[in-house]
Amino acid sequence: MRTINTLLLAMLSLTALAQTKPKVVLVIADGIPADVIERLRPPAMQQIIKEGAYTRAHVGGTKGTYTETPTISAPGYNDMLTGTWGYKHNVWDNDNQHPNYNYPTIFRLFKTARPAGTTAIFSTWVENRKMLLGTGLPQTGNLTVDYVYDGFEKDTVRFPHDKASLYLHHIDDHVVNCADSVIRAKAPDLSWIYLEYTDDVGHSKGTGKEFDKAIGLLDAQIKKISDAIHYREANYKEKWLLVITTDHGRDSLTGSGHGDQSLRERTTWFILNKPVTNAYLKSAQPGIVDILPSVANYLNIDLPVAAKRELDGVPIIGPVSVSNARLDATAGGFTLKWKSFAPAEKLKVYITYTNNVKVGKPDSYKLIGTPLAGTQKFSYTTAALLKQPFYKVVIEGKNNTVNVWHVVKPAK
Repeated sequence: MRTINTLLLAMLSLTALAQTKPKVVLVIADGIPADVIERLRPPAMQQIIKEGAYTRAHVGGTKGTYTETPTISAPGYNDMLTGTWGYKHNVWDNDNQHPNYNYPTIFRLFKTARPAGTTAIFSTWVENRKMLLGTGLPQTGNLTVDYVYDGFEKDTVRFPHDKASLYLHHIDDHVVNCADSVIRAKAPDLSWIYLEYTDDVGHSKGTGKEFDKAIGLLDAQIKKISDAIHYREANYKEKWLLVITTDHGRDSLTGSGHGDQSLRERTTWFILNKPVTNAYLKSAQPGIVDILPSVANYLNIDLPVAAKRELDGVPIIGPVSVSNARLDATAGGFTLKWKSFAPAEKLKVYITYTNNVKVGKPDSYKLIGTPLAGTQKFSYTTAALLKQPFYKVVIEGKNNTVNVWHVVKPAK
């Protein structure tokens, strides 16, 4: 009888968990290097870390390769939104943006998978929604966001611009107040909150006392967001994932600049409010591109195969099969290497010689092998490669997919 009762309790617990609706809030606090967060240990953020997790992370792609991406704000936002680096999403700076919408954002993937689901954006800049998310554009299937609070940098009546740019802090406060109200009352399934003031102080003052003070103001805003999430979880059958990160670090000399590939500019961080991370996170310093597949896992979104094959990110939440794909190419072949998290799993390795996805068309992949994940190595030789200056290789596992490109630069 005791065994039956135990089984019944376990079944009831699983049923209750299945009925608990997952929600996600993404927060980008602009331009904060990891060493500052680690030195200051802001109290609200520390409490979230105590309940969840903290890790150093990185932006900028892989230095010196085709994935290298500037450590600038808008590219960083789009790294997170699309799970790809600049060579795919095509956002290289804050101005004159031309996003390649053939690499869908997490907002678009979510709305496609769950049309009745609700989304929200709370941001200083209207361009985050109109340009990066591409709302209302045919290229994004006329994507809509259900709750919109942005464009406040243009409201000089409510937020008169002062020389010290304190108005940006007031805008951030307003953004957080809007998020607090909407989360408590409407509970969007997927939200993005963007906070700018820290980056502005970094540009004008560097990473010193004024920057530390700005982090303190930010911490109070983070507490308000966290409190709203705690309210929802205490009163409704919901499980909320809060992911806080930054879009870039700062230069090591003064802390006023960024955009290059120095270690401090590349080194960022993640804060999560739940201890839901996996073995991949414990083995590597994740990238901002890892957020998209992690959010998809948390929200139980099954991404399309075509989207999985283009992701540069690996999930830090949920089961994972492989990461760290590397390609050592020769004239007529290559050796493919990876890190395995499921050694007995049989993988599928595919190759394509086209990059049609870039222009919105499918690539034609050929299956070339089914190695065991635990071998962490696969070699392939074919005369066809002798004539190919470009090809893409995909490793498909049970739990995630990774890709690596071979690119031969034309001789000068």
